[in-house]
Amino acid sequence: MIDELAQARGAVAASAAAPVWALAEHDLVAALDAAHRLEQQLAAVKLALVRELDGRGTAQAQGASSTAVWLRDRLRLTVPAARRLVEFASTLDVGAPEVRQALADGDVTLEQARVVADTVDTVRASAGTEVAGRAVGVLVDWAGQFDPTLLRKLATRILDHVAPEIADAAAKAALDAEARRATRDRHLTLSELTDGRLRLSGTLDAETAGLLRTAIDPLTAPSGQDDQRSPGQRRHDALADLCRLALRTGELPEHGGDPAQLVVTTSFDGLVRQLGAGTLDAGLALTAETVRRLACDAAILPTVLGGTSQTLDVGRQRRLVTGPLRRALVLRDRGCAFPGCDRPPRWCDSHHIRHWADGGDTSLHNAVLRCGHHHRHIHQGEWAIRLGADSHPEFVPPAWLDPEQVPRRNHYHRRT
Repeated sequence: MIDELAQARGAVAASAAAPVWALAEHDLVAALDAAHRLEQQLAAVKLALVRELDGRGTAQAQGASSTAVWLRDRLRLTVPAARRLVEFASTLDVGAPEVRQALADGDVTLEQARVVADTVDTVRASAGTEVAGRAVGVLVDWAGQFDPTLLRKLATRILDHVAPEIADAAAKAALDAEARRATRDRHLTLSELTDGRLRLSGTLDAETAGLLRTAIDPLTAPSGQDDQRSPGQRRHDALADLCRLALRTGELPEHGGDPAQLVVTTSFDGLVRQLGAGTLDAGLALTAETVRRLACDAAILPTVLGGTSQTLDVGRQRRLVTGPLRRALVLRDRGCAFPGCDRPPRWCDSHHIRHWADGGDTSLHNAVLRCGHHHRHIHQGEWAIRLGADSHPEFVPPAWLDPEQVPRRNHYHRRT
């Protein structure tokens, strides 16, 4: 096998160095098809090797805690990817020889093979080996026409084609099996990047996916004509809004003996001069602009230090606009006051028109409701806020947006 793989590697290296620009279009397409088919066949070889190494206990003999960990170091994979490789190799070896052969022949891709293997395993458990064998042929034929996502949807009704007399009962068994797989595979990973940001990845079961979409979709719509955020950025900000709402309820379990809350530490001089950076209680650094925005957020716990790092003020959660004052603000603004925004009060923070670090007082005439997106937008932009003659907030756009700088109001929320 080593010699054959070495020859194959040499052929692939020669193909990689070939001038593809010289190929006619039909030859270019044919070469792509051949390369794709070869990729699947090599995947079958790789899975067979992984299965044999795992069966021999090579990883443990070389000091690794598992085959997945050994593969991570050997092949420079992530542990989840290595674990999936080991599990799928075992699945093909034990219960799906027909699928392994289809992959070795290049008739299915690796992801299609996972779908076929899962389906065949379910069919075998519910209808027996003979029916499962018939299902493989149909699924492999479908794999030549459909991508893995559509193939998985079609596979849920495979028994309608190979054993219609037991299809309904087996469909229930398949659904139960899919639910068990979803429960087994559910996970959420928070990976901290070097600059303090988090990368989210994971797989949600159907119920949790429905909950997330129900909660987040209404918050991902553009907030107005000037909303230049990408869909991904809107989803990011919607998740932040959900977290703020959860913190605002006060019903989260205590963490380390304290209520769940965001703690930001900064120096008083830096805050006033708009130069001081801040630190979260987890040790992550924040820019001065972010600190000033959070300092007027009603859902954080500001800890302000003097020049010698003595604690000057540890605010109470929602310390700035609470109780009757918050209720009065809600009655006046009825939601985010920024022009064109429809966010209701529960999604809004109380913002000082004149920042409290600049001497602004905590009162109705110096406060305004703003959603998370427009809170950030105001801090980052050049809009000015003031109260009109009727004591309702109005926003003065920057000159580049409106040379006349005509004040704008939110007319979405009905007022009495």
